[in-house]
Amino acid sequence: MKSPSVKKRRGFLAVLTRGGIAAALAGIFGAAAVRTKNTNTVWQIDPAKCTQCGLCATSCVLSLSAVKCVHRYAMCGYCNLCFGFFRPDANALTSAAENQVCPTGAIKRTFVEDPYFEYTINEPLCIGCSKCVKGCTAFGNGSLYLQIRHDRCVQCNSCAIARVCPSGAISRIPSDKPYIIKGEERKS
Repeated sequence: MKSPSVKKRRGFLAVLTRGGIAAALAGIFGAAAVRTKNTNTVWQIDPAKCTQCGLCATSCVLSLSAVKCVHRYAMCGYCNLCFGFFRPDANALTSAAENQVCPTGAIKRTFVEDPYFEYTINEPLCIGCSKCVKGCTAFGNGSLYLQIRHDRCVQCNSCAIARVCPSGAISRIPSDKPYIIKGEERKS
């Protein structure tokens, strides 16, 4: 029969061995994860492939999506009637919430001169739902589109939005040119 001190020593060595094996495996898998994260590329949306499905707003790992609406043109059309701003069934062309497409009021309408208005995007309010992009693309000049903002994106190894994107519009692109400008889409 073995003494209690031998049993304790063997138990201690067994725990130590299992801990060492677990630490080694964690180190191997951690190093592999670091190697697979490509630091020379970033996630981005190809506006030519985007179908404005709305999944960018709900699938990002961040509570407020890293995807934001942006303008293609420095000055957007100065339209009186902007379908990126107004609901198609708006009862009046006013800034009242019930007339707006954006659920968070991220698009601001500012009077310029009769009959022109300027439309700007307040990015901190934008949730990336793409409702304004869909309206602008269907009925407007197509100035609005979605981009992943890299100051917010955490560069997941496997982007949660890219996994669910029905059109495959999200992919890694070179970090030296991190944005795909609408109208200047890359060939894939």
